[in-house]
Amino acid sequence: MIRFILSDLRRLWAGSLVVVLLVALATALGVSVVLQERALRLGSARAADKLDLVIGAGGSETQLVLSSVFLQPSPLPLMSGEVLARLADDPRVDWAAPIGFGDSFSGYPIVGTTVVLAENLSSGLVEGKVFAREGEAVIGSAVQLSLGGEIKPMHGLAEEGGETHTELVYHIAGRMRPTGTAWDRAILVPIQAVWHIHGMEAEESADHDHQQAGAGHDAHEHHGEANPDAPLEESWTDDAPGLPAILVKPKTIADAYKLRQQYRSGNTVAVFPGEVLTNLYATLGDAKQILVAVAAGAQALVAASLVLVTVIHIGQRRRQIGALRAFGAPRGAIFGIVWLEFFFLVAVGIGLGFTFGYAAALILSGMFSETSGIAMPVGFAREDARLAALLLAFATILAALPAVLAYRQSPAQALRA
Repeated sequence: MIRFILSDLRRLWAGSLVVVLLVALATALGVSVVLQERALRLGSARAADKLDLVIGAGGSETQLVLSSVFLQPSPLPLMSGEVLARLADDPRVDWAAPIGFGDSFSGYPIVGTTVVLAENLSSGLVEGKVFAREGEAVIGSAVQLSLGGEIKPMHGLAEEGGETHTELVYHIAGRMRPTGTAWDRAILVPIQAVWHIHGMEAEESADHDHQQAGAGHDAHEHHGEANPDAPLEESWTDDAPGLPAILVKPKTIADAYKLRQQYRSGNTVAVFPGEVLTNLYATLGDAKQILVAVAAGAQALVAASLVLVTVIHIGQRRRQIGALRAFGAPRGAIFGIVWLEFFFLVAVGIGLGFTFGYAAALILSGMFSETSGIAMPVGFAREDARLAALLLAFATILAALPAVLAYRQSPAQALRA
């Protein structure tokens, strides 16, 4: 029987190839949607796990997380520097690192922060040292620059008509270890230098409270002076300049919840990045359901096409089936041959569909990781095995249709056709 089926498939290779490709492409569409959505969910969750608590000025929690955790450019309101001073002296806080952004270099975001974040974000450096002066910088693992290289900060992005700062040129002092987050594409510089080149002196912080200097400001009117050899001063007072966000590492889980509750009142908001992502996942889940429905619709159309192809195929093989019956082949054998042949084609198509879907998800995830810096793990899970079993079960039923048509056909009718 197997030799007969293989011989038949070789003889009808063109039609067999069409069936396999139709099934493969329809399956690949659904598989790639599922794998890509899972990779995006896992990648963003792992990126958010690196940071415990984010505190910012009152406003959108989602935008605060997108800007501070995923470094998506967007202007944020500034909160008083007094918040940083309180956190630095809070016994419940292991460390608190201010961040300021809005500048870039060669497409990489420049983030003003402190030594403590540069040391803790990636558990140390892979080469070089942490910045110790205003004119030094630490780069992420995915930044395609070399130690000792120069960085001329530009306000905003080049494609948006950004303006290059002439007050200071940074020199790369070290490179962080890979984190699998957007920070792998970031350039970390002293927050002190960011304040100076934007003219954000301590006594001016109140006046700049709603400008976006150091946080994606719209008008670049305030220029300052910076000394590249100036040592860093990272002890905070109540008159520190305004800040868009502060990344906080609480000492315990209980401390994290207490701090979150304390700073969710007044002019500040405190969030756990994972909680904000949960809301985004809900929206992403709705989008996934729509895409899965589209994929299911495509698969249904393919199934209908296969049924049509099958009916035509059986009609073309009526003489062959009649001859087999005339030579004494039982109906059960005819049923088995036709069913096994069609099931084999659909099963091969499903297998290729999973392969194509996996490859497509890898390509899309690689493109996203290259632009965002977030590692996107693509892989199969247990529910994917259930999907494969469901598709094979459907193939079992679908293959029975031509087998039944062949089974019901009498030798006399077939030979007269």
